[in-house]
Amino acid sequence: MKIGNENVMEHGVIGIGQHFTFNSGMDRIPRISEPPRNSHKNELISPLVIDRFTLGHTSLPEIFERRFMIKRVISVVAVVALTALGFAAPSKAASESDCGTGKLFCIGLVTDTGKVDDKSFNQSAWEGAKAAAKSNGGFAKYIETTDPKDYATNIGQFADKKYNVIIGVGFLMAEAMTKAATDYPKIKFIGVDQFQGAALPNLTGLVFPEDKAGFLAGYLAGHLTKTGKTGAVLGTDLVPPVRYFGEGYRNGVAYAAKELKKKYPATKLIYHAPDNAFNDPAWGGTTAQQLLSQGYDVIFGAGGNTGNGALLRVAKKKGAYCIGVDSDQWGTLPEARPCLVTSAMKLIDKGVAAVVKTIVEGTDKGGNYFGKVGLAPLHDFSSKVPAAYQAKLKAITPKVLNGTVKTGVKL
Repeated sequence: MKIGNENVMEHGVIGIGQHFTFNSGMDRIPRISEPPRNSHKNELISPLVIDRFTLGHTSLPEIFERRFMIKRVISVVAVVALTALGFAAPSKAASESDCGTGKLFCIGLVTDTGKVDDKSFNQSAWEGAKAAAKSNGGFAKYIETTDPKDYATNIGQFADKKYNVIIGVGFLMAEAMTKAATDYPKIKFIGVDQFQGAALPNLTGLVFPEDKAGFLAGYLAGHLTKTGKTGAVLGTDLVPPVRYFGEGYRNGVAYAAKELKKKYPATKLIYHAPDNAFNDPAWGGTTAQQLLSQGYDVIFGAGGNTGNGALLRVAKKKGAYCIGVDSDQWGTLPEARPCLVTSAMKLIDKGVAAVVKTIVEGTDKGGNYFGKVGLAPLHDFSSKVPAAYQAKLKAITPKVLNGTVKTGVKL
C-alpha cells in the first residue's frame, strides 16, 4: 500500500502466535490458495473440474448458485482444517484501527531513505519490530522514507494514530525523533543508531560499538589477504556508525599486520557522497570493481544496498573475499556467498526486541541501550580459513569486545 510517496507495509498477529502480512487495509483474512484435492489420488482438482463433476446439465443461474455454494463449502472446510492444525480462527484480525484504543499493542517503524528490504540495516530493525509485535500479540507496520524532509511527517502518521512504540531507523533521523518524543510524551520512541546525550524519558537510543565489529572484521581480513591490499565500500562518513565501522576495519587490518610482522599498504576506505548514500548499489559495484582491478582482495561492504552492490561485484571475482555488515548476510544476501567469509554484525533485531520488552514491562527509562556486536560464522569458509587464523580470531574476540584490546577509533 502507498501513502503519498511512502511505501507502507503492515504486519498483523492473529490466532495463537500466528502472523500474516498484507499490503493494504482491505484484505485482512488469510486466503486458501490451493483448490481442493481428489481424496483418492491426492491430485489437485480445478474449480472447472468440480463444476463438470457436480453440476451436470443445469441452467446458468443454477450453475452460478452452485459455484457460490461450493466456494463457501471450501472456505468452511479450510477453516476447520486450520483449526485442527492449531490455528485459531480469529473473530477479527489485528487492525490499525485498534491502535490507541488499548485493545492492541502497536509498533510503527520509519526507515531512513534506504529500503526496508536492504538485506542488512533496515531489514534487521523491521525483523525486530515484527518479532516484538508477535510476542506481545500486537501489530507492526512500516513506512519507507523516500526523502529526508519527510521524516517528521512519517513519524507523525504513527503518532497521530497513538501507536504504543515508534521506531526511527538511522542516525540522520535523530532530530525528528527527538522533536516527536517531546511533542508526544505518552508514546515510546526508539532511535536506532541515535545516541541520546540529553535523555528524554520516552526516547531510547539503541546504539552499538560498531568500531569493535569493524576491528574484528579487519583483523580477519589482515590474515586472509594475499596481496596485502584491503578496502571498504561504505555509506557516508557523515553517519558516525559508518565511520566507526570503516575506521575499526582499517585498524583491525593494521593490528593483524603487526602481529604477522608484515607491511601492508593502508586500508582504502571509500565513502559515498551524502546524497543517496545507502541505496546506490550501482556505485557500490563500480567502486568495488575499481578496487579489485587494483589488486585489492578483501573488501568490506557497509552501507545498506550500496554496500550490497559491492559484495555482489566481489562475488564474481574468483579468489577474492568480501565481508558483509549489520546482519549475517550469508542468509540475507545469498548471492554474495562465493566471497562472503563473514559479516560484521550489529544485532539490531534482538536489540529492538529487547528495548520493546523493557517498554512492555515498564522498566524503560529512556537514555541509551547498548546492543551487541560480533562476527557472523564463517559458514562454508570454515574449511578454507586456516585453523590457526580461526584460533587467533577466537582468542582476540572477547578482548576486543570487553575493551582489553583497543580499536583505536575516536568515538
